[in-house]
Amino acid sequence: MLDAALWGLVQGLTEFLPISSSGHLVLVPAFLDKEAPDLATTAVLHLGTLAAVLWYFRKDVGWLIRPDRDPRAWRIVKLLIIGTIPAVIAGLLVESTLEDLFDSPSRVGIALIFTGLVLLASSSFSKLTRKLEDAGVPDALIVGSAQAMALVPGVSRSGMTITASLGRQFTARESARFSFLLAIPVILGGGTKQMLDLAGEGGLEASLLVGVAVAAVSGYAAIAVLIKSLTRFGLRPFALYCFVVGLIAILWY
Repeated sequence: MLDAALWGLVQGLTEFLPISSSGHLVLVPAFLDKEAPDLATTAVLHLGTLAAVLWYFRKDVGWLIRPDRDPRAWRIVKLLIIGTIPAVIAGLLVESTLEDLFDSPSRVGIALIFTGLVLLASSSFSKLTRKLEDAGVPDALIVGSAQAMALVPGVSRSGMTITASLGRQFTARESARFSFLLAIPVILGGGTKQMLDLAGEGGLEASLLVGVAVAAVSGYAAIAVLIKSLTRFGLRPFALYCFVVGLIAILWY
């Protein structure tokens, strides 16, 4: 149960901060000399972070699930669906190779350094005036393609999508909003599928539910911290973190 709580805490804190939850679920067990959670467990823990993002953006979610009252809501729902397609396609294409990537802390370190470089590049963007309601199909495809890159452990989903949104001139707060709302379909689909598979195999243990709860609470806190930090400092502090941890991972392993 303690291990489940630990993985839930790691998942919750790193899912929304742009430092890669999947990468940390490889590195933390390696540093602590523990067995890393498998892909199924990781996917189930994502349901905790899904609860966090649904609650934090509950007003947006409520607005989007009742699009009949506002045509702008239905248009954004369609854009989120379009933005999800690249991640679904990429997941189907590389699913068989993901397990190998999860076995290599040094590769995660390289991916973290790549993430750091992307985050650092975000500081060069200017004229950030757009809101999510201004988004179009090109925005959805570009940000959605950035999300697909995060299938590689060590590449941060929120880091890629927020940076892509900033590059499309969305404000910092709106970039985070775009990123987290776009995460909902992917997390829901992947986490639900894996949870059903585990339940069917009799492998859904009660301790895993503790991890989900911890991930939900810590994930909510991480969203609040990121949005406040993003509007004040940008992504550079997180880039520095990725460089340091990535370098340690490469040198250690």
